[in-house]
Amino acid sequence: MLFRSAKAREPEIIIFAIGVNDSSHRKSLNGNRINFELFKENLETLIEKANLFTKKVVFIGITSVDENKTTPISWNMDVSYENKDIKKYNKAIKDLCEKNNLPFIEMYDLLNKDDLEDGLHPNSAGHEKMFKRVKDFLIENKIIN
Repeated sequence: MLFRSAKAREPEIIIFAIGVNDSSHRKSLNGNRINFELFKENLETLIEKANLFTKKVVFIGITSVDENKTTPISWNMDVSYENKDIKKYNKAIKDLCEKNNLPFIEMYDLLNKDDLEDGLHPNSAGHEKMFKRVKDFLIENKIIN
């Protein structure tokens, strides 16, 4: 999917914002939605494929959650989002970026409970904070004008 989408757009930059759903804990699986080792392999694959189109590849870190509302989430009692798992998956993204000399925009520390609509998803204030951090980072690091 990435290959077809990117090829059609001829991107100058590819920005990935992934990981929170992969890190979710599934009671029925007795573990995370995506196994941690597979998650790291998937990150490597994303970088490899993105580099076919551009050398400007950026990763956005994962935001924290309000565990009072996400363990479990109200709309699916099988699924929980826990900050300990999010930190682990976020660190994997950050470490891979460091290893591959790619920009990483930290988000874990950015939002508070008031910025989350349902404990998981950012509300408009949360999205605004995220947009500003991403925009400022891309400009300050001369990735965009």
